[in-house]
Amino acid sequence: MSDWASRRVDYETAGLDIGDVDSSPLVQWQQWYDQAVQAGCVEPHAFVLSTVDGEGWPQSRYLLVRGADQRGFSFFTNYESAKSAQLSAEPRAAMLFTWLQLHRQVRITGIVERLPEVESDEYYRSRPRASQIGAWSSPQSQVLPSRAFLEDRVTQFEQTFADVDEVPRPAYWGGWMLRTVSYEFWQGRPSRLHDRLRYRLEADDEWVIERLAP
Repeated sequence: MSDWASRRVDYETAGLDIGDVDSSPLVQWQQWYDQAVQAGCVEPHAFVLSTVDGEGWPQSRYLLVRGADQRGFSFFTNYESAKSAQLSAEPRAAMLFTWLQLHRQVRITGIVERLPEVESDEYYRSRPRASQIGAWSSPQSQVLPSRAFLEDRVTQFEQTFADVDEVPRPAYWGGWMLRTVSYEFWQGRPSRLHDRLRYRLEADDEWVIERLAP
């Protein structure tokens, strides 16, 4: 029998109040990210991206954030994948960063748009060659007849680019930018009385910080 219903852990961590956080949600996110790195959290730059498909079903998957600045958060993928099709059809999306060792999570919502090609080119050049070949080889989200089919495509593109110093970026692969409209910083506390602070973007581009009930 599962012990899910009886499993309990009290979160004994520092509190979080409006006076504790930076007025900029991006600065506050960076501080928490840096602390997650220092604490040895696994893949601290991993996040869950949630979209909605054409039938209205929510879809979530893990990705890795590859940039964060005043515009928002950037990540890279195949533009012909299911997630990209969903982002193109409905450009509103949500991101969730979770650092379990610190009993923290950050929820972010925003509007997505494609990154300029020059930024996609720059990031693609920074990837390991095997990952560059992988971008050419995988028809992402399509049904495959077998694993061998995918491995054969990898071999094919390794041969195609064998004499090429720099593997070019496929036109169907690149970056997305999520321009943030809200953040929620969640800090676990004992007895499930957690701290939740929301940054809400107002019409004048000012961030309003509010405390939410746990």
